[in-house]
Amino acid sequence: MKIVVLSGGLVTERHVSLVSGAEICRALRCRGHQAILVDMFLGLEDYEGDLRDLFDAPDGRVGSAVIGTEEPDLAAVRAARRDQSPSLFGKDVLAVCAMADLVFLGLHGACGEDGRVQAAFDLLGIPYTGAGYLGSGMAMDKAVSKRMMASCGVPTPPWRDVTYREADIPSLLEELETPCAVKIVNGGSSIGMALPDTREELEQALRRILRYGNHVVVEKKLRGREITVGVLGERYLPAVEIIPKAGPYFDYVAQYQSGASLELCPAPITEEQQRTAGEYALRLHRALGLSVYSRADFILDEAGQFWCLEINTLPGLTPASLIPKEAAAAGMDYGDLCEEIIRLSLAARKEGK
Repeated sequence: MKIVVLSGGLVTERHVSLVSGAEICRALRCRGHQAILVDMFLGLEDYEGDLRDLFDAPDGRVGSAVIGTEEPDLAAVRAARRDQSPSLFGKDVLAVCAMADLVFLGLHGACGEDGRVQAAFDLLGIPYTGAGYLGSGMAMDKAVSKRMMASCGVPTPPWRDVTYREADIPSLLEELETPCAVKIVNGGSSIGMALPDTREELEQALRRILRYGNHVVVEKKLRGREITVGVLGERYLPAVEIIPKAGPYFDYVAQYQSGASLELCPAPITEEQQRTAGEYALRLHRALGLSVYSRADFILDEAGQFWCLEINTLPGLTPASLIPKEAAAAGMDYGDLCEEIIRLSLAARKEGK
């Protein structure tokens, strides 16, 4: 198959996406596919040949992306593109995607998981991997997804939906309880979030997070074990327990820096706990109308109760990511996982999902 692996974009999770995309592209090429890596935002400004010849590129246009300890400088990324139009699709991106048999979405965060790319591809008749536009949009919005958790009986910590300006911060400091978690409503990879324990830390967090947007969810911070469960097709995968080494929480560094966290898969939990977490993940996946795959994140408290924090519709596929670890525990290697995502995605698009 001719496959465009679409990654990058103009998002805070850009580096994670590029590494996921490179890994996916290499795996697909090893399986005999004519796969190429394309940066959604920068596009093909550096390519002057016939677009049809791109699929014969011997290296699949895979670069040497790495995930650093700091989030990307998006202003610098924007300035680097010769086309300074407001379009988030770079030069010839849509044209080359239309030539492919499938677009494998290696995107993360806004413009990847929020449904806009999926909606554009639906309108253009371009098949892609993962969930459709509506489920993606609902899952990406933490306030909407938490309401869906409540409606389908998946426990989530007490929370508030907050839209604010800097002038509102003094009153919010009186209203909100600490310790808490403050999360930008459409963020990911722990970018645009904070875990303040005191009023002073909460004030700093609210001011800092305004750089990402003014719509957040504020939830009660629960103590417990961090558990994540993937869904693939109509089944849940073995759970992973995450134990950060560099600090108490699974932040951006702990997620993507080698050795920064200990990830136990299968998680050392009981069969009943695995079943409970798996059924919650599958229930939320279905309630949101998702398809193909997703990953739900939980806290398992001291009383043995699972609390769902969020769900991801395009979970990372880097070498350090969790879904590949869960698939391996279920007997599926990385290449098999990519092939299964393709198979399920083509079926979902055929069914109009």
